[in-house]
Amino acid sequence: MHVSVMASPRSSRVGVRRKLAAYVALTKPRVMELLLAVTVPTMFLAQGGLPNLLLVVITLVGGAMSAGSAGAFNCIIDRDVDRLMRRTEGRPLVTGEVSTREAVIFASVLAVVSTLWFALLTNWLAAALSLAAIAFYVIVYSLILKRRTPQNIVWGGAAGGFPVLIGWAAVTGTLSWTPVVLFLIIFLWTPPHYWPLSWKYRDDYRSAEIPMLTVVRGPITVALQIVLYAWATLAASLLLILIANMGVLYVVMALALGVPFVVESHRLFARAVSRADVSPMRLFHYSNAYLAMLFVAVAIDALWRIPIPAL
Repeated sequence: MHVSVMASPRSSRVGVRRKLAAYVALTKPRVMELLLAVTVPTMFLAQGGLPNLLLVVITLVGGAMSAGSAGAFNCIIDRDVDRLMRRTEGRPLVTGEVSTREAVIFASVLAVVSTLWFALLTNWLAAALSLAAIAFYVIVYSLILKRRTPQNIVWGGAAGGFPVLIGWAAVTGTLSWTPVVLFLIIFLWTPPHYWPLSWKYRDDYRSAEIPMLTVVRGPITVALQIVLYAWATLAASLLLILIANMGVLYVVMALALGVPFVVESHRLFARAVSRADVSPMRLFHYSNAYLAMLFVAVAIDALWRIPIPAL
């Protein structure tokens, strides 16, 4: 990766407020919000109730810096293709509001500070997982896989699962099968969440020569894989019942949320087979609500668990 050390003229002329907003944009705040949304319920489950609120704040701040670092590094690596895509042409490195040198310094500082933050204020396991999350997203996903395989977003889902491991480790100082299953839920959820979005913007990805599945495979193949991953996500959410001894409330919510997720994926497949207007964003928007509400159910169940009656 070639990194220029020269600041662009436009970067030096940007006002303070706009510059700060550009730095925030580098962190990909929408992605960060979703990652942090799964961290807090995981901490509730790890504690078996209400965790230490100061620890929650510390973990969220550290997680925001860690995810922000990964997002900023990704913007640096993808700045060439971001210029070619309508969805990303407004990113700070494309517009010149932040120079490449500034972005590299910003991302590096966030990586170092977030690692030390977790090490000093939580434990070394959480710090190591935070650093591993950055390294995986930047090196394995962004540098190696994104431009080489149509399964890129599948492995991107692995990076997205790290926050639950970090949240669990921050509370317990260890890992167990429960956070592994939570990680698995996010890993399996990512393809049926992101492929509909890449479906809408497939012309952008095609012009940028990024081999998204929606670019290199036909609609039926993509929709079929979405269906399979949606079913796998539902199965993983139900597996948590056995592994973590979840209660009635979680069972009801997992089914109430997961069944429509699967149904919507089948609807997408049916429209792809019939060559109708697919409208993939409907599934994309539902998938956001699905994951957020599923983890809300995890938190509520940890606070107020109603045991499943014995048969």
